[in-house]
Amino acid sequence: MLKPILKWAGGKSQLLSQIQNRLPTYVQTQDFCLVEPFVGGGAVSFWALSHFPNLKRLIINDINHDLINVYRVIRQSADRLIDVLFHIQQEYDNLTDLESKKPYYYAKRDLYNSRKSDNITQAALFIFLNKAGFNGLYRVNKNNEFNVPIGSYKKPQFLDKELIYQLQKYLKNVEILTGDYEQILNKLDNTLPCLFYIDPPYRPLSNTSNFNHYAHQEFDDNEQVRLAQFCRQLDKLGYQFLLSNSDPKNSNPNDNFFDELYQQFTIERVMAKRAINAKGDGRSAISEILVYNY
Repeated sequence: MLKPILKWAGGKSQLLSQIQNRLPTYVQTQDFCLVEPFVGGGAVSFWALSHFPNLKRLIINDINHDLINVYRVIRQSADRLIDVLFHIQQEYDNLTDLESKKPYYYAKRDLYNSRKSDNITQAALFIFLNKAGFNGLYRVNKNNEFNVPIGSYKKPQFLDKELIYQLQKYLKNVEILTGDYEQILNKLDNTLPCLFYIDPPYRPLSNTSNFNHYAHQEFDDNEQVRLAQFCRQLDKLGYQFLLSNSDPKNSNPNDNFFDELYQQFTIERVMAKRAINAKGDGRSAISEILVYNY
C-alpha cells in the first residue's frame, strides 16, 4: 500500500477500514473522481490511489502552501529532494545526543521560517521538521512560523528513497491545488461521479487540545459552519461526500454542535486512537464522527 511520507496529526491511516466500509459502492464498479480538499498527510488519497483501479481523477488541495510544496517537489524534483535529505540525514546522524541535536534542529527551523530557501530545500526542511519535531505535529503561529519543539527521537529517518520515487510516480497524474477548498468546484466538469473525502482541522475537544493551526488562518466554529454549508452545496450539486471530525460528546455529552450542523445527513460515531498527546494515557481510543450524504 502506498503510504504517507509525512507524520500527521489526525492522519487517517488507522481509520482506513472504517472509511472503506462507508464508501459508495460505485468506487468498486465504475470510473470515478476523488477530491480531498484538506489533504494533510494524504493517507486516504494515497491509499485510494493504490487500491481503486477505477479512480480516474484525483484532486488534492490544502490551504497550507508549504505542505503542498512538498507534494509538488516530490512530483517534479524527486532526485534533488533526495540529495538534500541525504545531506541533512548525514549531518543529524553525526550528532551524538539530543542536546547536540537541539541547536541543529532550531537552526533548521529558523531557516525554514525565513522562507528564503528554494522550493526543494523548503520541502526537505518541512520533511526534516516533521520527522524530528514533537510527535509529527505541524503547528504555526499567526505569523505562519512553525513553532513545534524538537522531539525526543534517537534516530529519526528523514530519507525514504523508495517511498519518494513511488509517490513521484503516483503524483504524476494528480491535480495538486493550494488555497481555499471552495475553489475546487471550479475544477469539476461532471464527467465522472465525484466523491469528496473531507478531513478538516478538527474541532478541539478542550482548550488544551487545540491543534488546528495547520495554517496561520484559524479554523474555528465559524469555519466549521462554513464547511457544513459547503457540504450542503455539494449535496445539491449531486456530489457525494464523506466527512470526518472530532466528536464533542467525548468531553461534553450535551454538546450537539455537529449533530445539529449535519442533521440532514447520516452521522456515525467510530472509535479512533489519539495520535498526539504529551502523555501516553492521553492516547486512548475516543469517538470520532463520520458524516456522509449517500
